[in-house]
Amino acid sequence: MTIQMVLLPVFVQVALTFALMFWMGASRRACLMSGETKMRDVALGQSAWPAKTQQVSNNYTSQFQVPLLFYVIVVLAWITKQADLIFVVMAWIFVLSRLVHTYIHTTSNHVPTRFNAFAVGVIVLLLMWIIFAVRILII
Repeated sequence: MTIQMVLLPVFVQVALTFALMFWMGASRRACLMSGETKMRDVALGQSAWPAKTQQVSNNYTSQFQVPLLFYVIVVLAWITKQADLIFVVMAWIFVLSRLVHTYIHTTSNHVPTRFNAFAVGVIVLLLMWIIFAVRILII
């Protein structure tokens, strides 16, 4: 696999994170500018943000949890030459699950559906790690 093919899903995941950061910032700024939220009410926490703004913020925060394991496995798979077609397909499935999770989280926030999207990503990521570990430790 070429480095471009291996890293393209990473670039999409990074773009998602930055897009959420800018969306969150714009949403928070709009709440403060309109007076809907007071600076003193959010200076020490986020509980005073309106629900929609908090949804975006929560999703942004989630991009620094499970995806961290994705970034690590991509780097390790590349440097150990374990990033094959199966790996790249699984990376895309993970990233697509994160995009679906984000869409659900920032729109309807229907928890059972959101959980299903989350679970797909976690299961695929776990499989990526298991396959990688088996290849490194056994083969």
